[in-house]
Amino acid sequence: MHPAKDFRETDRTILAERVGERGFAVIIGIAEGRPRIAHAPILLDGDRMRFHLSAANPLSTAVQDAGWALAVITGDEAYVSPDWYEITDQVPTWNYLSVEIEGSVRVLGRDEATRLLDDLADRYEAWLKPKPPWTRAKMVPAKFEALLGGIVAFEMRIERLEGVTKLSQNKPTAVAMRIAGELAKLDDEGARRISRRMIRHLSAG
Repeated sequence: MHPAKDFRETDRTILAERVGERGFAVIIGIAEGRPRIAHAPILLDGDRMRFHLSAANPLSTAVQDAGWALAVITGDEAYVSPDWYEITDQVPTWNYLSVEIEGSVRVLGRDEATRLLDDLADRYEAWLKPKPPWTRAKMVPAKFEALLGGIVAFEMRIERLEGVTKLSQNKPTAVAMRIAGELAKLDDEGARRISRRMIRHLSAG
């Protein structure tokens, strides 16, 4: 987590929206004193987060043994050149958005794991509209059951939910708006999204 309080994000509505926009996280656990990671789709619902890992992934065992995990979601980001500040003695930096979700976890039973997979498909197939949504009804039931046996599904009870909103808000408004203008000119959709977020953030502040 970024140590500067200017950038710390604790608004749960903003953070939940940010998670919903991405839907994909780095899951982190500890095994034998070393960090283990995996990438996984997640669902955030109030004070719980659900996800699944391959049963063969060492992180799956690590999370079960520790009963704890950390999830990190990285949002839009963009490089900021010191030239754009028009202030002396500045250095390069990055504007970015992130979320950290931490808490105790439990393994979901088979029915709960099935519900998680259904919910994941329902949520993210909606991103593909107007394509008709995929459901597991299109699968041979025995094949689905075999695949289900290859994963471990988890539910996290969230004990910490916070993030970083770093949008040059520590700079004078005129400077931040100039940076937003420069980012908007780039042939980089991520940079342009950061530009739009900067403008909204500055306007709201």
